[in-house]
Amino acid sequence: MLHSHLTTLHSVALILQILGDHPGVSAEDLLAGSGIRLADLQHPDIRISTAQEMRVCANAQAHCQELGLLMGRRMHVSSYGSLGYTLLASATLGDALRLALEYPALLGTYFELSLVDDGDSVWMQADGYRDQADLQTFNVEFCLASLKLICDDLLGQPLPLIGAQFRHAAPAYQAQYADSFACPLQFDAARNAFGFSRTWLERRLPLANPVTARDMREQCRQLNATFVSRQALVMRCRQLLAAQLQAPPGLEGLAAQLHCSPRSLRRHLHDAGSSYQNLLDELRYARARQLLEQQELPIHQIAEAMGYSETASFRHAFQRWSGVPPSRFRA
Repeated sequence: MLHSHLTTLHSVALILQILGDHPGVSAEDLLAGSGIRLADLQHPDIRISTAQEMRVCANAQAHCQELGLLMGRRMHVSSYGSLGYTLLASATLGDALRLALEYPALLGTYFELSLVDDGDSVWMQADGYRDQADLQTFNVEFCLASLKLICDDLLGQPLPLIGAQFRHAAPAYQAQYADSFACPLQFDAARNAFGFSRTWLERRLPLANPVTARDMREQCRQLNATFVSRQALVMRCRQLLAAQLQAPPGLEGLAAQLHCSPRSLRRHLHDAGSSYQNLLDELRYARARQLLEQQELPIHQIAEAMGYSETASFRHAFQRWSGVPPSRFRA
């Protein structure tokens, strides 16, 4: 499965909306270290990396532990653009869910999603998480709560659940789960999933329209093909840059390695919502965090490993990425 490396600003905007009135929290606090500017939120066509998105999520979760549930309850099916409207036009709930699983990149999921048939019941399962471990519970809550809301939106009524299971331990805010999962809950389970009677898969959707569903499905196919193609280029650029962090090749050098012109590479990265500098900063930040956590390397050696000739330049860059200087991050 292709996990999304680029995404929209929708979730970031939602975080700022949810925590907008939270005492002592400013938009600047929430965006710190992400490289996202407040002005960027006025341009919905901008794409950001999932690392940038997760930085904002981590900042926000420090002020609101149940953030994943709160966000999931606001991610209506209309939030997913063309895919969302295609799901609404599908004939049955089963058709819509199976279509959604065909295009995980358009869902922007961090999980491998599947519908598991268990005889009389069906379980929407989210496993295979391979991203930031400290945000796993947040992402599980966000994923399953948003999928449940999608089902409710498609049906025009709440989907009755027979149970919900989570790999993580019961959190202190467990009572908040009832708003999304009005059913028996199981924590420390073997999987992340919610279950419902399989008869609901055959339920006709109130907004079903076969002509619209057919036309929108073709749009989804084309959008997914373009997205996957752009992702492949970004992933190749990441691979090449990751191997050259100590001596980055520059845009021209990277373009030569990819056998294209610098202008073409710049345009393709822009179309993918990224840039050479954004990719380099993202990789440097991830690698710097790993080296700082190892404790034994002095900061000046970490700066050299990141390709900085001066330690002060590295300190300035790291504070821009993370919101704190490297010495404080390490402490």
